[in-house]
Amino acid sequence: MFTGIVETLGKVVELSKKENLYTLVLKKPGIFTDVRVGDSVSNDGVCLTVTAIKKGCLYFDLMKETLEATTLGRLVCGSEVNLERAMQAQARIGGHFVTGHVDATGTIKAIRVLPNYVEYRLSIPRPLMRYVVPKGSVTIDGISLTVGKVAPQWFAVYFIPHTLAVTTIGRKKAGDLVNIETDLLAKYLLKKSKGD
Repeated sequence: MFTGIVETLGKVVELSKKENLYTLVLKKPGIFTDVRVGDSVSNDGVCLTVTAIKKGCLYFDLMKETLEATTLGRLVCGSEVNLERAMQAQARIGGHFVTGHVDATGTIKAIRVLPNYVEYRLSIPRPLMRYVVPKGSVTIDGISLTVGKVAPQWFAVYFIPHTLAVTTIGRKKAGDLVNIETDLLAKYLLKKSKGD
C-alpha cells in the first residue's frame, strides 16, 4: 500500500528482456537505505517487488501482465520513474490509499498552461470513468491527485510547480501514456451500492 506521495526519481540503468518477462534495474536512490529484497516499491504507480540489490542497484521483475497493462514496458535505459516505498502503519498519509495495481493506461489529451496554472486533461478506458468523480482521488504515474472537472470523455487534474519539478509528470506532453489507478474507495462504494 502506498500514499501517492512520490519520494524520489529512479533512473533505469538496465532493462533485460526475456520472453514474457523483463528485469528492470534502477540505480538505488540514496534515501532508500532501508529497502530490502522482498520489499514493495511503487515504480510510476506500479507496485513491484525488489528481487535483488546489487552494486548500488535495485532489481525488479516485470511479468507479461505488467508489461501489457502499464507503461513500464516502454522504458529504456536512462528513463526515470517516480518512486515511493510502501507506506508504514505509523506514518502520516499525505495522499490517499494507493494499491499500486494499475487499472489501465490513460492518454494525456491536452495540457493547458496559464500563469500559475497547469491543467492536464486525460482520457481513460470508458468503464473506468465511473470511478472518477470531481474532488475524488486518482493516481497518475504514482502521483496522488485530486480530480477537477469531469467530462464524458476526459477528466482534468491540476499541478502545483513543486509536483511538476520533482516528478516525471512535468516532462510529459499531449499524447503521452500514463499509468492510472482509480480511487480504491470509489470502486468498493460503487460495488456495494450495486449489491454485488
